Amino acid sequence: MCRLYAMHANEPTKVECSLVRSQNALMAQSRGDMQGYAHGHGWGVADYSNGSPMVEKQVWAAFHGEHFSRKAARVYARTVVAHVRRATVGGTSIQNTHPFHHGRWIFAHNGTVPNFDQVREKMLNHIDPLHRSEIKGTTDSEHIFRYLLGLFLQHPERGLFKTAKLGLEQILSWSAEVDPDARVGLNVILTDGEHMIGSCLNRSLFYLVRDYTYSCPICGQPHVHHNPKLSYLAVEIASEPITHGEQWYQVPNGTMFRVGEDYRLDMEPLHIPK
Repeated sequence: MCRLYAMHANEPTKVECSLVRSQNALMAQSRGDMQGYAHGHGWGVADYSNGSPMVEKQVWAAFHGEHFSRKAARVYARTVVAHVRRATVGGTSIQNTHPFHHGRWIFAHNGTVPNFDQVREKMLNHIDPLHRSEIKGTTDSEHIFRYLLGLFLQHPERGLFKTAKLGLEQILSWSAEVDPDARVGLNVILTDGEHMIGSCLNRSLFYLVRDYTYSCPICGQPHVHHNPKLSYLAVEIASEPITHGEQWYQVPNGTMFRVGEDYRLDMEPLHIPK
């Protein structure tokens, strides 16, 4: 169990309200989500304000102290990924805290691969040696990240979306081999700052599309220094709706998605073993 947030826009955008100030901001979810669970085993925020990902992570709860709030206030970027952790696989450490990154790539995961020690044995044999050697922690999430990146490195001709979809379906197949009744949680976000893809499986996930500039009802200020020559477009993706009174759509369970050129989600079903 974790909670994640992602934003992708065609102009740099502030996300402080979504992370800290809104009615159900990510910081509030770290204290207690809609099911009453706290997510206090670390937090991380990644953004591409200078073209390369800037990642800040801590092992304490986002609602403890001012560090999370200060980081959120500084973020002004086209692409942001944030995460608050409730540890299931792997202990509390910086190495196990999301988002994970490699070069331009950022990855966050909400969910659990049951029986991971056994699934890991199958997965390691198929992780590209370059990425296998870069695994620093013990989470199922980091292994998934490295497996997907290795697949894309080996088969760039397939494209990112198809490669990641095949990779996640293979993980589901390995899990079914270990335990056919296992309920795998695979909500993931993967981005290089220009492209964003993800999945929704057995965890809640919502998205909100913005195709206009507006003054935020929380802070009373616009979140973007708008270029009038552009039509502002953005999508926010979150484990739970961040704001009240706005049209958040639920991502269907068992779905792979990518953020399209119109900043809406293009979706395809995941093949799930039965």
